[in-house]
Amino acid sequence: MLKEVLCISGKPGLYKLISYGKNLVIVESLVDHKRQPAHSRDKIISLGDVAIYTTGDDVPLSNVFQSILEKYDGKAIDSANYKTAEALDEFFKGVLPNYDVDRVYKTDIKKVINWYNILVNAGYTTFKEEEKNEADSQDRQDAK
Repeated sequence: MLKEVLCISGKPGLYKLISYGKNLVIVESLVDHKRQPAHSRDKIISLGDVAIYTTGDDVPLSNVFQSILEKYDGKAIDSANYKTAEALDEFFKGVLPNYDVDRVYKTDIKKVINWYNILVNAGYTTFKEEEKNEADSQDRQDAK
């Protein structure tokens, strides 16, 4: 689900992938729903490819978003409550207790909060992939 949600360097907000063109992709802003091209020279990152550093294995961003969604009952977060470094640390420890404090910067935490709010306001209500998709693919492999 987050594979089609993109972050484009130099452009604010998040974008939904609409279609591909020659040397560009057409995206739609999740905030104002305006469509625009994103060129091959732009740094485009799918949120499905983003992971957060932890003291163990890296955790996919979808798992972090799901944890935030469950903790805040699917509501947007008031980012005004998280202005200080201590408040950001406390927030992130509440959703991902074993995150790597040395490699996850405060700006990264602010970005996660901002992205979460954009996604929730755009109507995203779940971030984890359906478990049955994994079971279906396992069943198909077993059938071979």
